Amino acid sequence: MSTNPPNLRPDLAPKAKISNPSRPGQPTIGMVSLGCPKALVDSERILTRLRAEGYGVSPDYSGADAVIVNTCGFLDSAKAESLDAIGEALTENGRVIVTGCLGAEPDYIREHHPKILAVTGPHQYEQVLDAVHGAVPPSPDPFIDLLPAQQVSLTPRHYSYLKISEGCNHKCKFCIIPDMRGRLQSRPAHAVMREAERLVDNGVKELLVISQDTSAYGVDIKHAEDRGHRAHITDLARDLGSLGAWVRLHYVYPYPHVRQLIPLMAEGLVLPYMDIPFQHAHPDVLKRMARPAAAAKTLDEIAAWRDVCPDLTLRSTFIVGYPGETEAEFQTLLDWLDEAQLDRVGCFQYENVDGARSNALPDHVDADVKQDRWDRFMAKAQAISEAKLEAKVGRRIDVIVDEIDEDAATCRTKADAPEIDGNLFIDEDFAGLSVGDIVTVEVEEAGEYDLWGRVV
Repeated sequence: MSTNPPNLRPDLAPKAKISNPSRPGQPTIGMVSLGCPKALVDSERILTRLRAEGYGVSPDYSGADAVIVNTCGFLDSAKAESLDAIGEALTENGRVIVTGCLGAEPDYIREHHPKILAVTGPHQYEQVLDAVHGAVPPSPDPFIDLLPAQQVSLTPRHYSYLKISEGCNHKCKFCIIPDMRGRLQSRPAHAVMREAERLVDNGVKELLVISQDTSAYGVDIKHAEDRGHRAHITDLARDLGSLGAWVRLHYVYPYPHVRQLIPLMAEGLVLPYMDIPFQHAHPDVLKRMARPAAAAKTLDEIAAWRDVCPDLTLRSTFIVGYPGETEAEFQTLLDWLDEAQLDRVGCFQYENVDGARSNALPDHVDADVKQDRWDRFMAKAQAISEAKLEAKVGRRIDVIVDEIDEDAATCRTKADAPEIDGNLFIDEDFAGLSVGDIVTVEVEEAGEYDLWGRVV
């Protein structure tokens, strides 16, 4: 049993879980998946295609004929982590194919690791398959393989990420994701629903809706309607809510039409939870970021959302130490956080990223100042979280069981996304529970980020 770490990087997906035994003589591929949930979905799609072609999936380096490293390029620290993972795979296995966001910079990767077999960019599935075929020719058994493959899942069986679009139309100065993943490309709504229905039929209890900009879903295809489903986030949320699973919305930009989602949350069709990347609160900092700068109006919007759905949980991420950020601007952010009373908060210290326009801004903040501001910001966020969780003591709430060991059942409430938010622990009378169960508990104790309770 472990408690939620307060400094968990909010761009990370859960660690990939691989448990697919291979048959004797079957060519096998290992997968290291880094970065965000969107990259984890890419990894699942690659492995699903490979399984359909007769490849096995190895959970470790030694059992693999080659290893795919799906990289992250979100921050320089993430790039360093990706390079380390590539180096480890080369050392442990020697036959490595690189893909993902950092794959958009092949020369940079080969400069550090010239012995890799191939490099492809993000969501370039065909190129990855070609590289695998070249390194490890397929050898399918026609009586076992070459059948329609059930999707390979790298998350626990009871929840799954559902990616509804690729790319982003924003031009935030600190971000290079649009350069790596392109402009917004929405999936047809009927295709999203078909995947969601299959997941629920296969036992998934929670759908985590992800994209780079969930609120903009369907804008690029003019909210096309096809086969009874319209490509608009409100319509999609309503349709997904009809499937009977928990539906959790991530990466929601606070456009005006987002207020149409709140009644669906109040009705219980989708979870009363929104993950919104506010990034900062001072209008001048937001302008330097090239982001919408109406922080005061955002507070009004939050208040209106909570009037309609009092149980609404708001998660967000922020950047401290952005170039030019003054002490007064940072204090505005702290004051805004006091008023907004967000439930779940993650925070980055600003880093330069190769290719980002923010690198050229004047007045970069010293590292020790960034660290001090991060410490102060997280202290305030922690105090807010602790008070909000304390208010839940004595309440009865529904939780989903994620893991069971000898000490406790580790669960999540409707207010908690996997890995990035808190947990609720049941450490007595949990022997009858199973992973994936949704049960009602009474909250008995609260910490800074986690809860403890008993089954009612």
